[in-house]
Amino acid sequence: MNNKTQTHPNIYGIGRKKESTAIVYLVPFSESTSEITCEVNGHKAEHYFQQNFTYLNQINLPLKKVKLEKKYKVIAHVKGGGLTGQADSIRLGIARALCKIDKVNFRPILKFEGFLKRDARIKERRKYGLKKARKASQYSKR
Repeated sequence: MNNKTQTHPNIYGIGRKKESTAIVYLVPFSESTSEITCEVNGHKAEHYFQQNFTYLNQINLPLKKVKLEKKYKVIAHVKGGGLTGQADSIRLGIARALCKIDKVNFRPILKFEGFLKRDARIKERRKYGLKKARKASQYSKR
C-alpha cells in the first residue's frame, strides 16, 4: 500500500525552515504499540537523522515541554533542505499540531519557549553580473 493513501487523524501541523517543509501527524498511542515514537519519511527518526541526538532532542522538545512524549507517536513527511532545516521544520510542525489539540493550555507554553516562531530566513537570490548573491569577481586596477 502506498504511504500517501494511508489515513491519518486530523491532528497535524505544517512546519517550514529554509528549503524544507514538514507535514507532521500526531497519532495517539495505544497500549499495544511498539517503542517507535517518531517516524520520518517511513524510517525511525534515529536512523533518518543518523543517530544525531541534537536533532532528535530538538524534535522532541515541544512534546517534552507539554509532557506528552509518551502519549503521541509522531509521523513526519519531510521534503527539501538538509537535516538541520528538516529537524527545525518537524519541531515547528509538532508545536502547531499540539496547539490544535489544546490551544488554551499549550499555546502559551510553546510560545514562551519560541517553538511557534517561523524562521523566515531563506537563501538570497543570485544577481546578474555576480557569481553568487553578493560575491563579485575580484577587482583589477590594471
